[in-house]
Amino acid sequence: MAKNRYITGYSGLRALAVIGVILYHFDPNTFVGGYLGVPIFFVLSGYLVTCQILKSYEEKGFYNNKKFYLSRIKKIYPPLIAVLWLSAAYIVLFQRNLLVKLGQIVMANLLNVYNFWQILNGQSYFERFAANESPFVHLWTMSINGQFYILWPIVIFLLVKYGKKRKNIFSILLILSVLSAVEMAIMFSAGVDVNRIYYGTDTRFFSLGLGAALAVIWPLNKLKSNIKRSDSITLDIIGLISFCEIIFLFLSPIMNAENAFTYLGGMFLFTLFTTILVGVIAHPGSHWNKWLTNPVFNWIGSRSYEIYLYQFPVMIFFEDKVSNMADHVLLYRFIELVLIVILSELAYRLVERPCGKISWPKIKKYLQQIFDKKSKNYFQKGKAVLTGLIFLTGSIAILISPAVKAQNFNQSQLARRIRANRKQQRKDNNELIKEYQEISPREQKKAKLIKEAKQAAKNHPIKKSFEKFGISQIEIQLARKIDLTAIGDSVMAGSSNDLKDLLPKAVIDAAISRQLNVSFDLLKHYQNENVLGKNVLIGLGTNGPFKMSDIDDLMKQLGHKRQVFWINVYVPAKPWQNEVNNLLNEVAKKYHNFKVINWHSYAEKHPNWFYEDKTHPTPIGSKHYSALIVKKVVENARY
Repeated sequence: MAKNRYITGYSGLRALAVIGVILYHFDPNTFVGGYLGVPIFFVLSGYLVTCQILKSYEEKGFYNNKKFYLSRIKKIYPPLIAVLWLSAAYIVLFQRNLLVKLGQIVMANLLNVYNFWQILNGQSYFERFAANESPFVHLWTMSINGQFYILWPIVIFLLVKYGKKRKNIFSILLILSVLSAVEMAIMFSAGVDVNRIYYGTDTRFFSLGLGAALAVIWPLNKLKSNIKRSDSITLDIIGLISFCEIIFLFLSPIMNAENAFTYLGGMFLFTLFTTILVGVIAHPGSHWNKWLTNPVFNWIGSRSYEIYLYQFPVMIFFEDKVSNMADHVLLYRFIELVLIVILSELAYRLVERPCGKISWPKIKKYLQQIFDKKSKNYFQKGKAVLTGLIFLTGSIAILISPAVKAQNFNQSQLARRIRANRKQQRKDNNELIKEYQEISPREQKKAKLIKEAKQAAKNHPIKKSFEKFGISQIEIQLARKIDLTAIGDSVMAGSSNDLKDLLPKAVIDAAISRQLNVSFDLLKHYQNENVLGKNVLIGLGTNGPFKMSDIDDLMKQLGHKRQVFWINVYVPAKPWQNEVNNLLNEVAKKYHNFKVINWHSYAEKHPNWFYEDKTHPTPIGSKHYSALIVKKVVENARY
């Protein structure tokens, strides 16, 4: 049986896919849809594997499943095992906080069920902060691909046997793909955890399914190069439209991975454009195969598997060791890129290529050379020793990981504080909502309040322990009179009890991993409850940047009669720190009712106020954080 044509343009498509994923991990705010590189890989897998299997059934009447499985094992497992064990060795030597559940993660990857493990363990693809970070979070795609490779020869066998005609097979695959996309939309609309939707094999099948359906009606071995010039131009135009749509969705805010449109058809639409482009590239009458073929794309495409495997571990390990990422974003990104390229090239040359041709006689010969005392091939022996040490160290890390529990973020002092504070937030907020709904609002003059505060400070001082953190007794007394609604992330959540002590009339809603996009619905909720204060405090930006247009929408929603306070961020190990803070300064110039609370300048002089993540304040840091915020709120609040 003649092999299918090798489509060099697919290396270009793989290159674009892996570049998109890396850019997304570098800057998810700019390259919003970069994560969509993954559906490109899925479509290509579905198309090429199905073409191969159907061609064999057509020409031979059967498919050699054993040969297929063996080739997939040789291709996939050696690089995967290498990155898992190399990362495990690094973790046990240099970053032991990531030992928690390492053994489970490795085993789940080897068994091709890591995406299910992530769903069950609540590991989010979109949380790039502190203990939520994992060097393996991106490997969910490998498990879905692995499941596909295991099941697909069996699926095609059943389709060929019972579907018989290509028309029937195509219809079944198309229906299954559409049902997968519909399931994604229904589950999102029902409020199902987005991790379940994003990682689910069933909800992501449509990318593989559309590629497979294309193989049924557009098989590689039946596409003719001798076509009319007008048909060739038509193919090129269709390819151009698809390519432009792919790039547009890569960059478009509508494809934010946490937006509704993404799951209500956006990802399916992207996959449809990808499938069309894959088909156009495959046709010998189109020029797209040639246009996507060049030495750079060929190099990246041929190593796209290794690049994908190593990019996230490099970022996580590197960024853990630098404390000033925000001050040298371009330099550090360049260093990360160089490390990714070097490791990928080494893995391709030393792991993938040799293992692709591996056989028992070759293994036997290799071991004989290694243990031959007369052999002077010290370089080869050195590689063997180094490989052995890495495997041994990684294995130790995997074996001891079940005993490592103390460093689990959920059991940390910070996590316990956040959970306790979150529970207290709900209780206090419910009581305030009832109180505000029963009592009509009253206008009070600030001068009168200051007079009362001075008298109370003299005769009935309260919360005196806060005074040593830079806030006066008069300010503490005034703070008790302020109606305020606060929306924040984990930094505010860790300090919400201290804030509540100083601002007893405040409704505080702060939670882990929160970003700006959720604030719109939260503020609308409190507005509908008639408890949205005259003063609004926001503490967001720790988990990622946002745009001026987002702030404009928020300020429009709040209106000009409310005073808005925004706590800038101190997150020196993340590249978006300066971007967020510079934008907030621009916003303050634009809106008269917008004040920036400069936590960053205050905090950077006191690194001892923070936990190891260099961002979340310790109990002492929390007191300083809360005192600064309340002091600035009191100065500019609307009473």
